[in-house]
Amino acid sequence: MRFKILLSLLIFINISFSQNFKTDSTILFQPTKPLITEHQVNILRNVSGFDLIISTNGFGLGFFYGYNFTDNLTGKVNFSISEAKDEKEVEVYNPWTGELIVPFKVNRFLVFPLFFAVEYRLFKDEIMDNFKPYISAAAGPTLIYSTPYDIEFFSSLKHGKAYYTAGGYFGAGAYFGSETKSILGVNVRYYFIPYNKGIESLMFVKKKEFGGFSISLSFGTAW
Repeated sequence: MRFKILLSLLIFINISFSQNFKTDSTILFQPTKPLITEHQVNILRNVSGFDLIISTNGFGLGFFYGYNFTDNLTGKVNFSISEAKDEKEVEVYNPWTGELIVPFKVNRFLVFPLFFAVEYRLFKDEIMDNFKPYISAAAGPTLIYSTPYDIEFFSSLKHGKAYYTAGGYFGAGAYFGSETKSILGVNVRYYFIPYNKGIESLMFVKKKEFGGFSISLSFGTAW
């Protein structure tokens, strides 16, 4: 009896192991088109836009073009137009004309800097992409255009005189939003634009520094 049971068990085991098990027939295919294109992987390299500037000297308007060398490093060309005033200027009300005037003022100034800048993004891996802080520095040539104060502003432009110098700025700012194609940012800069010979601003007073602090709002697009 034991022999029969043992024989039956051996026959069962032999039959079980002699069966062919199904092998995995899964075949992996490589897609003919990449699921993520190279364009989607690469960052948007080019940026351009404009700046609305408020400074210690008044208001201004700027334009910029930039190129993103890496996720952290951007090179830019900035061009702006802003006014410059002497820190000693004091406006007073003229009751005869109803206008505000600056006593003893000789010249107005318009400043046209063309700067080549570098921006470096901070904390890229620590902060989410909807807030991108950075530091920046720039240098380049500057045109200072002087016009006579005693002539109406637009009429005085043809009587102006150009002066050339060099300058720069350093600053910090941030871009906001997770949208990569739209640019919205704010920055604070300190401009240094010296003109050592000086240009007469008030009677017997020459202005030698045309820089100062500024805050600007940046709007633009990337592609």
